[in-house]
Amino acid sequence: MTLRVPEHDVPAPTTVSPHAQAFLSQRLEPTGPAQPVGTADKDAWRAYIEGSNKWLTAGLLASAESFPAEIITHQLPNTALYEVIPDDPAPDTAILYLHGGAYIHGAGMAGAYMAMPLAGHAEIRAFAVDYRMPPDHPFPAGLDDAVDAYRWLLERYEPTRIAFAGGSADGGLAAAVALKLRDLGLPLPAVCVLATPEADLPESGDSFERLIHVDVVGGARLTDSINLYADGHDLRDPHLSPLFGDFRKGYPPTLLTCGTRDLFLSNTVTMHRALRSADIDADLHVFDAATHIGFIGTPESEERTRELRRFVDQHWDR
Repeated sequence: MTLRVPEHDVPAPTTVSPHAQAFLSQRLEPTGPAQPVGTADKDAWRAYIEGSNKWLTAGLLASAESFPAEIITHQLPNTALYEVIPDDPAPDTAILYLHGGAYIHGAGMAGAYMAMPLAGHAEIRAFAVDYRMPPDHPFPAGLDDAVDAYRWLLERYEPTRIAFAGGSADGGLAAAVALKLRDLGLPLPAVCVLATPEADLPESGDSFERLIHVDVVGGARLTDSINLYADGHDLRDPHLSPLFGDFRKGYPPTLLTCGTRDLFLSNTVTMHRALRSADIDADLHVFDAATHIGFIGTPESEERTRELRRFVDQHWDR
């Protein structure tokens, strides 16, 4: 059953900053190569990913320059871990950061550059995992790399001083890693911070229909890259779609953020409800008119980071 609505214009609300209003007035079109559609051709995917990662890395470097940080590379069993050190970081604390990118983008230094604004705003060291990705390394390679990174951090930090953070597809991965750690019997981190997470890979929520033409950034489902990442596994496997996990067995306190124009709004609110139904400490912050990537470089963006720092400060060492 469907509900038909009339075609209409959607103006930017006056409840957000002028910068955010300008951001909402035009659709962000990708400038890199076109993504393969409906194909499992690995050569086509490799060519697309290589080309798109070049312009993505250049753009992220330009935006990260406002957040100077030292970057140190550490070697994990199968990949690199980038330590991003902002000016005057909080002592004895760490963020394990899983970069966004639809399960296929953000390899190499791109992931470290994504972590720089977070580390700078939060004033906490961030460790960005350059986890392996499709088409050559589908699930569970990325999950395993994130677990290796956490084991590495446990040798240097108390678990009560470690936070997980991830956004979009890799907000879902961060949430899944926490489930995997629990299932392995490892101590859980102090908190999870999930920005508009892809927690439901079937993408069954209301916002995937209602907001697909309103989100000027995330105006497309991830169907093809999800299938490439899942590699035939059941999409409802909790280590793929953490929404379907059993949180009653234990889970870290979790902060979730999204926006009212965010294509992944349903993912975020249903994940919050699943956590609260299991009596997990979980906060949800929904920002008016914010898209899938929020509003970069605006007062709203800074407010979201302040909420992150406030949340983790409340839960260190509990």
